[in-house]
Amino acid sequence: MSSVSLNKTSSSRSSSSRSKHGARVVSQTPFDAKLDVDFRESVQRFDYSTSVDCNISSSTSNVPSATISAYLRNMQRGRLIQPFGCLIAIDEKTFRVLAYSENAPEMLDLAPHTVPNIRQQEALTFGTDVLTLFQFPGAAALQKAANHGEVNLFNPILVHCKTSGQPFYAILHRVDVGLVIDLEPVGLDDVPVTAAGALKSYKLAAKAISRLQSLPSGDIPLLCDVIVKEVRDLTGYDRTMVYKFHEDEHGEVVAECHRPDLEPYLGLHYPATDIPQASRFLFMKNKVRMICDCFAPSVKVIQDKTLAQPLSLCGSALRSPHDCHAQYMANMGSVASLVMSVTINGDDDEMEHDQQRGRKLWGLVVCHHTSPRFVPFPLRYACEFLIQVFGVQIHKEVELAAQSREKHIMKTQSLLCDMLLRDAPLGIVTQSPNVMDIVKCDGAALYYRKKLWLLGVTPSEAQIGDIAGWLLEYHSESTGLSTDSLMEAGYPGASDLGDEVCGMAAIRITSTDFLFWFRSHTTKEFKWSGAKHDPYEKDDGRKMHPRSSFKAFLEVVKRRSTPWEDIEMDVIHSLQLILRESLQNSTINDSKMIVTGPSVDDRMERVDELRIATTEMVRLIETAAVPIFAVDVTGNINGWNNKAAELTGLAVEQAIGTPLVDIVGEDSTEVVKNMLSFALQGLERQNVEIKLKAFGHQENGSLTILVVNACCSRDIKEDVVGVCFVAQDLTGEKIVKDKYTRLLGDYVGIVQTPSALIPPIFMTDENCHCSEWNDAMQNLSGLRREEAVGRALLGEVFTTSDFGCRVKDHYTLTKLRILLNEVLAGQDASKLLFGFFDLQGNYIEALLSANKRSDEKGRITGVLCFIHVASPELQYTTQVQRLAEQAAADSLRKVAYIRQEIKKPVSGIMLMQNLMGSSNLSKEQKQLHKKSTLCLEQLTKIVDDTDVESMEECYMEMNSVEFNLGEALEVVINQVMILSRERQVQVIHDSPAEVSTMVLYGDNLRLQQVVSDFLINAIHFTPSFDGSSVVLTAIPTKELVGTKMLIVHLEFRTRTAGLSDSRDVSQKPSRLKGRALLTHQPKSGEDHEWHADISSPRRTTLAAMDSQLTTTAITKCLYDTGFSLLKLETGILSTGDEGVTSN
Repeated sequence: MSSVSLNKTSSSRSSSSRSKHGARVVSQTPFDAKLDVDFRESVQRFDYSTSVDCNISSSTSNVPSATISAYLRNMQRGRLIQPFGCLIAIDEKTFRVLAYSENAPEMLDLAPHTVPNIRQQEALTFGTDVLTLFQFPGAAALQKAANHGEVNLFNPILVHCKTSGQPFYAILHRVDVGLVIDLEPVGLDDVPVTAAGALKSYKLAAKAISRLQSLPSGDIPLLCDVIVKEVRDLTGYDRTMVYKFHEDEHGEVVAECHRPDLEPYLGLHYPATDIPQASRFLFMKNKVRMICDCFAPSVKVIQDKTLAQPLSLCGSALRSPHDCHAQYMANMGSVASLVMSVTINGDDDEMEHDQQRGRKLWGLVVCHHTSPRFVPFPLRYACEFLIQVFGVQIHKEVELAAQSREKHIMKTQSLLCDMLLRDAPLGIVTQSPNVMDIVKCDGAALYYRKKLWLLGVTPSEAQIGDIAGWLLEYHSESTGLSTDSLMEAGYPGASDLGDEVCGMAAIRITSTDFLFWFRSHTTKEFKWSGAKHDPYEKDDGRKMHPRSSFKAFLEVVKRRSTPWEDIEMDVIHSLQLILRESLQNSTINDSKMIVTGPSVDDRMERVDELRIATTEMVRLIETAAVPIFAVDVTGNINGWNNKAAELTGLAVEQAIGTPLVDIVGEDSTEVVKNMLSFALQGLERQNVEIKLKAFGHQENGSLTILVVNACCSRDIKEDVVGVCFVAQDLTGEKIVKDKYTRLLGDYVGIVQTPSALIPPIFMTDENCHCSEWNDAMQNLSGLRREEAVGRALLGEVFTTSDFGCRVKDHYTLTKLRILLNEVLAGQDASKLLFGFFDLQGNYIEALLSANKRSDEKGRITGVLCFIHVASPELQYTTQVQRLAEQAAADSLRKVAYIRQEIKKPVSGIMLMQNLMGSSNLSKEQKQLHKKSTLCLEQLTKIVDDTDVESMEECYMEMNSVEFNLGEALEVVINQVMILSRERQVQVIHDSPAEVSTMVLYGDNLRLQQVVSDFLINAIHFTPSFDGSSVVLTAIPTKELVGTKMLIVHLEFRTRTAGLSDSRDVSQKPSRLKGRALLTHQPKSGEDHEWHADISSPRRTTLAAMDSQLTTTAITKCLYDTGFSLLKLETGILSTGDEGVTSN
């Protein structure tokens, strides 16, 4: 209920709205503190029913200030965080730790192990340098962010623990004592992103943003319906709602999207105390608030004793939920939640002084889940961006509604002027339009000179007379009263009025006469989320808990009407001032016509009224926010208010008696003389610009620029006795406008100059319609200026169709849309790698820079975009790179084609092998079939290895099976036999007997491939002559791991024997490193060995076993164990047994 007395002076709607909001904040905060105390003292028997009652002043008058301070401190500095991350607070200059959460050592792998370790115990403590906890790239990024003014621009910073290497998102914000770092683990399946990759987060929301921006204007419900569906699709929560705050701070669910089996909350209204003012303040500080599990135990934050007070957690995403809120969530069946604040621009005059304070919390987008749920930071970042765009759209809709209300005001003012032309005050109730057309009401009444005129639904004449008497007795100091409940306003006869009359607005038009507007009770039904407690109502044998069942019930507002809005009261007050002035003039005219003069008492009463009105008028003039001054018939100043003195520096005492022409500028002297001459003739000139000189401390040669209206002052004989000037100060506006005009002229000249030095430029207005397309942009795109200006930049100028400048895809258009919306929302200049096709079909790739455009009042009016095109040299380099990439892609396609073609005959051979295996074969034939099958499987494996993606990633898949080592080596021998005969080099298999029967578990096909390559290269580089041979030896070494696992290390050796050739070989020792098999020339008559230790599928070790070995330089293209083609340039092998290792 609201009951407001009308004072004699009025204030603007914005200041009135702010004062009401401030009053509600001041009154609700103690009530929130009182509820918190009651909850803590008696959780089981806590009574929340009083939260429905909006009249809380009586219940909070005795709340101690210490209780309020403790409550606010607990809300903002609660010392507890949620366990899904850890927190560290540091001194931003020294990076020394000031506070950390108890789970930080364990989460960062800094906790001591079973065996105590002094170094680990002291890894994280007060005074520790936080940079030592993370690997270098992350630590350097933290240091860079800390030295920047806006640390949030760097969020998130990807850091890795120095000990475990585990990745974390570091999210920074400043507090009073330094920097707070929220650390959230990066999931194994998540692709880490940083602030530099924030566009990846924008991609998640791009589709939803496009849909929001495509909606028609003027439909806020549709906008809300779309945002809840898009947010639910994006986050996967069970329920998503849009929660709007009304003017009286209570909330309403205006849109909802939920799981089918959940109870709907759409249309429910909630008391203002559901979301305390302290929580709303936190929502303004932290735009996205996530609670992963309201049942999870909180983690304590421990801090250095040198800190004077608990650490502020206002901006932390990890801040633990308040006890009362956690109970609220549990009672409504919600375990996890995600809340995003929707802010819009507040009053313009506020924003001029403080941009942050000028933001207003319009509502919340709330997500609930019935089980624990964690949303990673990139997705929360995308949601924040989406809600930011939603806030921009909401603000536009609010502005449209405000413009509609302004039109209504203008219409109402026209009605008021029309009423002045009639017989006041009777004409406003006897003719059409009448007072009921001014504001929305059910009835109106004029109480004038003990008579009544009634319109619509009103109380009886006797009741209206009683109301007038009550106003004169109890509200004599005010000029009127507005209330939505006469009963709660204290009117004794309110119960006799019934439901037809509940609200009333009354203004005093004379000392004893009134004008009334009446409203009946509202028929709107409010569904509140928490029920009022009935003293006799029981729930499981005890009093109901707050939201214990969350069943909506009907709270029909009775004995109460729709509240009177500020805009309506402004109109009513304007009518009051007009009527009072009209009635005073009417009284003077009537006194001339009446023969019998008034009584002495009447004359004294009128003198008192005149004295009061004169005093009030003088006070209003002296304290007016605009300069007002007056002159007599001689042109000397006889009136000079405080604002005029403030602007000119000329005190009132100095101004009185001074000729007006002496204090005006030289170019305004004739203008002022003409105005005075016309005014003395009764002609009042309006909107005339004059300039006043500066005096005193403001005397610096500058002039004060005023636009004045002249008003003639007349005596009782209607003779002009002076002139009053009501002025408006345009000095600041004029200076800014002149500067703006000069800059605009320079700006237009630069943009439209056909110079090669001017880059391509195009501009948009606030609706993203193209407003400029300069010559350089015409030359670049081929699109003429007249074809671009006036069209929608997105969809008509830059399109995905065949007209305009075509872009590659919708994604490119969405990125441009996001960029433009960011700039229009007030963000700083942004850049985008942007590409489009000109009208000739040539693709142009450039860097697009976008900057906001503002008018002289600082209001954003559009976007200015520059196109930075690469130089011809860079374009040529890019073209070469593109051709190289295309050639590489062609090669990969050829490889893929060959692979596909080889697979066909391989499939046929495999079928024949299967048919042969199913037939009756002898034992010898079965052995041959087994060997050929292994060769075929090896061939199939090699064909599969030519997969392009695997080759690019240098990755091969290992398939482990049980196999016989002897069979595998026999297959290898068979694979080299043809080469052996061609080279006349005999191959001898000389391995221990146990090798032929050894059954192993591993990838036999990879082993065959590696050993056959090894053996083939040995044959290739063995001199061919009678009696030359290569001996292959496999030496197994067993290693017991644990109690049941046995690992076998296989060492393969090849040996050449029977050499008798003697050659001159360089003895210079040297080394060749690489993945290669090596050739050598041993001395005659000596046997030399090479060996390969196959201890790992990714590692092969080659070494020369002869200390006297010398080698020659080689150049060879080999296919090694990593299955990558490498070309080894000329090199020389080293001597000795150090060997060469290939990893």
